[in-house]
Amino acid sequence: MTEQVDVLVVGGGQAGLAASYRLDQAGVSHLVVDASAQVGDSWRHRYHSLTLFTPRCLSSLPGVPLDGNAEGYAGRLEFADYLRSYAETNRIPLMSGTRVVRLECDTAGTFVAELGNDATVRSQAVLVCTGGFQQPIVPEVASRFGPGVAQLTMSTYRSPLSVGKGPVLVVGDGASGRDMAIELAATHEVLLATGKPRRLFPQRLFGVSTWTVMDRLGLLSASAGSPVGRMMQKADPFPDRGRSLAALRGRGISIRPRLVDASDRTAKFSDGGHAEVASVIWAVGYRNVADWNAVPAGTPGLHYLGRPWQRNRASALILGASRDSEVVVNSVQQQLYQL
Repeated sequence: MTEQVDVLVVGGGQAGLAASYRLDQAGVSHLVVDASAQVGDSWRHRYHSLTLFTPRCLSSLPGVPLDGNAEGYAGRLEFADYLRSYAETNRIPLMSGTRVVRLECDTAGTFVAELGNDATVRSQAVLVCTGGFQQPIVPEVASRFGPGVAQLTMSTYRSPLSVGKGPVLVVGDGASGRDMAIELAATHEVLLATGKPRRLFPQRLFGVSTWTVMDRLGLLSASAGSPVGRMMQKADPFPDRGRSLAALRGRGISIRPRLVDASDRTAKFSDGGHAEVASVIWAVGYRNVADWNAVPAGTPGLHYLGRPWQRNRASALILGASRDSEVVVNSVQQQLYQL
């Protein structure tokens, strides 16, 4: 089967759905291809205690508000269901349960996408909306733990039931790592291996979400190259929500410095300390997976949406997907008109 559309949208998460909404409003024929079985699965399959970073008032896609307390934070299932409802309400032209296995550009400048279901899509433009949370990073030191140590990642950990008995080492003290450590502390002995110094900002200022205050002040609109943007990239803060190292210690979590080595069940840290562990959860970040894309960056007609700092601080947030989609789709339209 071969399908012809003006624009192929790769990825059916919040960025892909926002792009589809804008393309439909512009009357541009398009198809959204997503590897998940149903819309929202990328959220459903993450750890159970996950909530959105940003409040509901800053977490809606264009045209459909996210219901509930505007200053409250939606959970993963609530947001997953919102995305599914959004796709149904807007009749998103979606092909679920398949992925793009190869994207090329022929001599005529037409994009040719081979899908995992043996279908082919030809388009004049491609909008990549796969996001930045694709493949969890597992560092080389993982191979030095023995077979008796269970190892999980941010994609495979769901809840304390995911790990067996014994001490659990969470490696990585970003927002997700701290969430998992707090959740596990109720049932397990938990160690948290930290990395670079982290800066946290208060969850609320004067009763209002700090994200809302930052947005009103224009901080979320700061570009990567601006003085404010450079400062924010260096600090890379995230909301506290009771996740400071002091708060974690108060929950009985053992805060350790960087993990540098391992031997069987022994984790070794940069200060010379060590600890015996039964499980390890790797929460050190994600890497982008784009081996399916054989089209060189900068090729006319190849566009992106939802990448960190693509336009500004908000670009990788749901808020950014909503706002940036208008700018990116306008750029797609201009390219199509020139053909």
